[in-house]
Amino acid sequence: MNDPRQALRHDLRQRRRDLSAPARIAAAESLADALLALPFAPREGAVAGYWALDGEIALHRWQLQLPDRLTYCLPVLHGDVLRFAPWRPGQPLTSNRYGIPEPDIAIEDTLEPAQMALVVTPLVGFDAQCRRLGMGGGWYDRSFAFRHDRPAPPWLVGAAFSVQQVESLPVASWDVPVDAICTEAGTLLPSAAPVNA
Repeated sequence: MNDPRQALRHDLRQRRRDLSAPARIAAAESLADALLALPFAPREGAVAGYWALDGEIALHRWQLQLPDRLTYCLPVLHGDVLRFAPWRPGQPLTSNRYGIPEPDIAIEDTLEPAQMALVVTPLVGFDAQCRRLGMGGGWYDRSFAFRHDRPAPPWLVGAAFSVQQVESLPVASWDVPVDAICTEAGTLLPSAAPVNA
């Protein structure tokens, strides 16, 4: 079964890999400002980011600037869904089956997706309607499928470089919509004008 979005994923992953180191650093700084300025940014509870790989936009500055009452988490694979583990720089990590670092803690010490206040998701591409194209594994769509039937929280926010924007993306029935997409150029909200960071 060929996914017609695979060629698009390949091209968009190359776009972000082609960015220079100074451009990546500057983008991560601006992204942090955009994430912190979200109208629904929580002040307490658990929030999640991701371990940036394969040219993904980094979240380290956002993580380091979070209010004290927020707990930063990283995703952990569990069966066919994600759970979320509190993590701070310097704490132990282990590699999952895809080679992505995860906090090295017992699964019973992790949080379920519904327990999160906000989750920043990586993405390969997005459009102005806030449709998100992931890597194709469906991890976030399966983990947050309950958002089809109930409003936030958790708030779901895609993070990307602005070069990953495309004119339009197809939507599948299982795609869980995000509540915003943040880039170094600003914030997109569904059915709304862009908000500049």
